[in-house]
Amino acid sequence: MQEETKKSTSYLLWAGIFFQLNGLHRLYNGKIGTGLLWLFTFGLFGIGQMIDLFIIPDMVDEHNWKLRKRLGMAPNGIPLGAKVTNGKVYEPPVKTWEPESGKQQLSQDELMIKLAQIAQQHQGKLSVTQAVIETGVSFSEIEATLKAMLKKGYVAVDNHPETGVVVYDFTEIS
Repeated sequence: MQEETKKSTSYLLWAGIFFQLNGLHRLYNGKIGTGLLWLFTFGLFGIGQMIDLFIIPDMVDEHNWKLRKRLGMAPNGIPLGAKVTNGKVYEPPVKTWEPESGKQQLSQDELMIKLAQIAQQHQGKLSVTQAVIETGVSFSEIEATLKAMLKKGYVAVDNHPETGVVVYDFTEIS
């Protein structure tokens, strides 16, 4: 259903041709360079815009596949590592982390190191919820630690383009 909505939105943006707004569908699907080219050349003088009318479904599928890959999911939307048996998806158990020292609480430095390790598994991007799930540490403590890392310049903050979720970008890890 979500992909159908995205395809219909892409077709609606393609119709911007009637208002001399060519390439909006390309920008929507993450093709920034060609989207701007289409915008300034009137859709490659209309030819590229007409060809795109037929390739929009593939363009949307490619964009959705890239988003799923970035989120650690298979192309069919099932989380990587999950097993499918009799049509049911069984996700692997959530891993929690306890410090090797056996302490109940992590120091801020230990937590920063663990967050960097987790971010490395997620292509350098990490949300508060992902960090909570993988460490077992409270939301407020994770959020405070990520904000401290932001102030020190270790991370940048951004929003996920599809969901709007706040994502911390470990720029040195990619």
